[in-house]
Amino acid sequence: MTEQVSPQYRSAARAQEEPSGAAVGFILFAAIMMIMAGVFQAISGLVGIFENEFYVPTRNYLFQFDATSWGWTHLLIGLLVAFAGWGLLSGRTWARVVALTLAVISAIANFAFIPYYPFWSLLIITLDIFVIWAVAAHGGELRDRSA
Repeated sequence: MTEQVSPQYRSAARAQEEPSGAAVGFILFAAIMMIMAGVFQAISGLVGIFENEFYVPTRNYLFQFDATSWGWTHLLIGLLVAFAGWGLLSGRTWARVVALTLAVISAIANFAFIPYYPFWSLLIITLDIFVIWAVAAHGGELRDRSA
């Protein structure tokens, strides 16, 4: 005989379900990658701020900015991404929205940064895509576990 759950008690029954280990693992991966990528991006920003000649852009690229302005941009985005990763690791609900938003902003900023440091930019864009997927696909399951 199957047990029927009335609609008013459906959320209580859902809260009793344990999330899969894979879902928790993907969110843990996303949080740790956000913290690491944020710290690395902040360090990259500090390099751009203190050593202005380190990043040399290619010619005739649509997005040409000063290396110091890129440094401040990467420092700010990196710190925000690292703090959002910490919030995601703590299981905060607000961190899911912030993590998705900052991962998209980070990917766009690194796309514009490609002529300065192409391999690094493509690596961070790839990590941002994995973070977006993990948080969008499995973020709610971690929230249910921590609630």
